[in-house]
Amino acid sequence: MNKNTKRVLGVVAAATLVAGSIAITSAQAAVKSVTLVYQGPLTGTDAQTGQDELLGAQTAVQIYNDSNPAVTVKLITADDQGDGAVAGTVAPGIAQNKNVIGVVGPAYSGASIASFPSYKAGRLTMVSPSATRVTLTDPKSADNGYPFFHRVVGNDALQGPAVVRWSTDGVSSPKVYVIDDQTPYGTGLADAANAYIKLKKITKVGSDSVVQKTSDYTATVSKIKASKANVVIYTGYYPDGGALAKALNDSGWVGTFAGGDGVLNDAFIDVAGKAAAEGVKFTAPAVPFETAASDAQQAAFTKATKLKSAAGHVYVTETFNATNVFLTCIKQGKYSRAGIQACVATGTFYGLDGKTVLRFTRFGEVVGGAPVGGFQVVKGVIKYFGAV
Repeated sequence: MNKNTKRVLGVVAAATLVAGSIAITSAQAAVKSVTLVYQGPLTGTDAQTGQDELLGAQTAVQIYNDSNPAVTVKLITADDQGDGAVAGTVAPGIAQNKNVIGVVGPAYSGASIASFPSYKAGRLTMVSPSATRVTLTDPKSADNGYPFFHRVVGNDALQGPAVVRWSTDGVSSPKVYVIDDQTPYGTGLADAANAYIKLKKITKVGSDSVVQKTSDYTATVSKIKASKANVVIYTGYYPDGGALAKALNDSGWVGTFAGGDGVLNDAFIDVAGKAAAEGVKFTAPAVPFETAASDAQQAAFTKATKLKSAAGHVYVTETFNATNVFLTCIKQGKYSRAGIQACVATGTFYGLDGKTVLRFTRFGEVVGGAPVGGFQVVKGVIKYFGAV
């Protein structure tokens, strides 16, 4: 090959490189909007949880879009009803929607497990505000979402001990009865609670496993009363937890009823009734939005949701944080699924207060865990008591 040929090829190569750079720059400049999806239960018996969480995502996107970015964000929703069977039919469509670059969710553990095959195949990043089952980030489990699943909350290895501590706090000679609802979340939290009960040598007088949507809790109530339990820990979700609390109260049982974050919801009070709900305790790796948000964030919440306050709505802060992880990456020019995944996996993010640092381990767990809060119904209102 002579020098002239080399010179011509060099010029062509340089021109190609420049043209390629222009093409890439133009493609990036052509991006005017990207899409995030919130996935959770928006209809069905668990709808209140999803509707509450959606408020946090809407607020975060409102703040971002109000900053007049070059690339705006569209937020769409995917209703999985908190049910793994439904999530398994919803997730494929989300994964195939090329406009979607990230999933805020799934909200529930069972729905997460059912969604993983589609999202892994679609290389679609998830940041959940509330899915807490330990196996979701366990590399040894078949249920793990690696490398695309992340969560901004601590898992049930932290919440299990917390719900035991909070439920037995102030109880003289606690005798504990643990009930799960046979869901991936419920059994996982029950396992963590039972392990802590054994570790601390707390008296456990019984346990039960009752399928969701049970219409009659008579048999379970009879077992609890026969056991002489003065503390009942329920590790399912609020529709069934409320029904069980009501059945216990109607039977004349006296003691402390407690549940994890699946039971924490204002709708629990509606299901249980005010008499049965009074004094009930809950735990959740959550901080109420109205106690943590700045005036500007509160104003954005109202603008986005048309609600005056987030009081009574759960996981708003955590969903705001999960959404903001994606928004931070978008601000950095990450508009593709691959770019989002790399950013979420390696980036540093900040919570609602602007101070709490959020980073993820290799398997999607929030580094350092997250505090678990204690809540209780006091005079018909759920009050937050801080970390427990």
